[in-house]
Amino acid sequence: MLTALAFPLRLTFKLLAFAPQFYVHDANGTAVAYVKQKLFKFKEAVTVYSDERQADVRFQIQADRVIDFSAQYNFTDTQGASLGCIKQRGLRSLWKARFDVIDDALPIFDINEKSMLTRFFDSLFGQIPVVGLLSGYLFQPAYEVTRPGGQLVMTLTKKPALFEGRFDIELAQADKPLSAREADQLLLSLMMLVLLERSRG
Repeated sequence: MLTALAFPLRLTFKLLAFAPQFYVHDANGTAVAYVKQKLFKFKEAVTVYSDERQADVRFQIQADRVIDFSAQYNFTDTQGASLGCIKQRGLRSLWKARFDVIDDALPIFDINEKSMLTRFFDSLFGQIPVVGLLSGYLFQPAYEVTRPGGQLVMTLTKKPALFEGRFDIELAQADKPLSAREADQLLLSLMMLVLLERSRG
């Protein structure tokens, strides 16, 4: 459902919103998704709608456990069929965000944060009163999506912004094109990653 989009895609969200939510627009400025995380759930639950009217549900994302450390986030479509999942790599993710995109119990993509130093300074400055408000403008974490063999498929890059979060998703020039299922899996994975990393400005 998320294929044939005009890249880059832009994800934007308000840092001070009561419920975690963000908008997805394509390169033409057309709204392609509205993502909202449910509050007061023992397990994290996210709904992907076609737009902010929330009338048309496209996908669901559900955590497999209450504590999100090394949790697995499962994707389902409107019929309840599984579309795989994304799983954080536990302790290694303390230094750089690292995720596996999994389908039928096999890792099919890796998502890796490019710079450990950017993560360190972003987290450090984010804890300083007043100055921490600028961390979202000074430090822009970036993530690379690759196949197990190392082929670059997509990138997710945080853009400078104050009082809101902005991320761009770029599609790489890959030798092997993405299938419709893979495109949905990757975009859902990056949406969940943004929700998990949103506290970093």
